[in-house]
Amino acid sequence: RWPLMIDPQGQANRWVRNMGKESNIVITKLSDGTYLRKLEACIRNGNSILIENVEEVLDPALEPVLTKALFKRGGQLLLRLGTEDVPYDENF
Repeated sequence: RWPLMIDPQGQANRWVRNMGKESNIVITKLSDGTYLRKLEACIRNGNSILIENVEEVLDPALEPVLTKALFKRGGQLLLRLGTEDVPYDENF
């Protein structure tokens, strides 16, 4: 499972940002038009990502990520993100 923070004062957000500075955490919002590309790069490279301002309804493309729907093809772990199969780095 992936953590979800309800953080009206922004304290947890600041804490995650500070903890992720050394590991180059990627920060994005669902309203950002390039968030799926950022997410794909994080999955491929094993980086952490913080998606901010998530509302009650999520983009359906996030479902395989949230459920960790991994599969193997040719000995490689993959995750379907939208219409593309993305190589999955275990550090993600």
